[in-house]
Amino acid sequence: MPARSPRVLAALATAAVRGLDVVAAGPADADGADFDVAVVVDDGGGRFVVRTPRRAAAAAALDTEMDLLRGLLKDLAAPLPFAVPEVVGTLALPDGGRCVVHPELPGHPLDPGDLRPGPGLAASLGVGLAALHRVDAAVFTEAGVPVYDAEEYRRRRLSELDRAAGTGHVPPRLLTRWEALMEDVTHWRFAATPVHGDLVGEHVRTDGATLTGITGWVDAKVADPADDFAWLAVGADPDALESVLEAYAHALPEPPDPDLLLRARLAGELALARWLLLGLRIEDAEIVEDARRMLDELATHADAHPLG
Repeated sequence: MPARSPRVLAALATAAVRGLDVVAAGPADADGADFDVAVVVDDGGGRFVVRTPRRAAAAAALDTEMDLLRGLLKDLAAPLPFAVPEVVGTLALPDGGRCVVHPELPGHPLDPGDLRPGPGLAASLGVGLAALHRVDAAVFTEAGVPVYDAEEYRRRRLSELDRAAGTGHVPPRLLTRWEALMEDVTHWRFAATPVHGDLVGEHVRTDGATLTGITGWVDAKVADPADDFAWLAVGADPDALESVLEAYAHALPEPPDPDLLLRARLAGELALARWLLLGLRIEDAEIVEDARRMLDELATHADAHPLG
């Protein structure tokens, strides 16, 4: 599917939402390589996010995401302590998939490097993640998201590692580092929970003091809760991460498993391998080169930053 400019996305939004009068449009925070995204402003100052898929797999994932969001908005015993997108309009696209429009979530994207330790935003983030991981798994399974138990997920990670190794672009010391952790089943004794699956700064919204919203749910699944800490494990100050984990643990009925942070660090590093695999799959040379550069940099400093 061809890339769509903010101007084109604005036109699609006016067709998708009855009465929407767009007066301005501009690029949004990036949403990976699978979607075109823009923010449009209506004549009353309201801000809306417009998303269209770039390929068939992304279109299917977006449909599943909409089903999940409906469940998160309507089928929870207790509301989440943060906002999620509420779709206000869709439009079938001539080349497949749908244009999806929702109001922009409150707040601004969170750079994990800006997170500070203490009872403020870090604690709010921990409480919010605990609430997400306590959602009834049926809300996720009924939306059709993938479901894995601990052993299935460990094997999935190993398969991912094999694919990355097969590219010839991953430094051997990283492959050895990752395989050692994946082969040790004692690190993979967790209770699978609902997870967002792609928490990065552009998907997490804050007003500076609290977690205000989470967007970008196309990779949601029932799997390893450590995945939702990966972006913090590689990007946040260690003391800030400790504050998040402390608040998270206090908000759960049972303590998190002792290897959660270890697997979170692993997931953060494996994200580079997944970025490489995506670039190869969609034949995007810029993504491949970016992934190779970051993998080489990680390998250079790996010995100074052990996972365990």
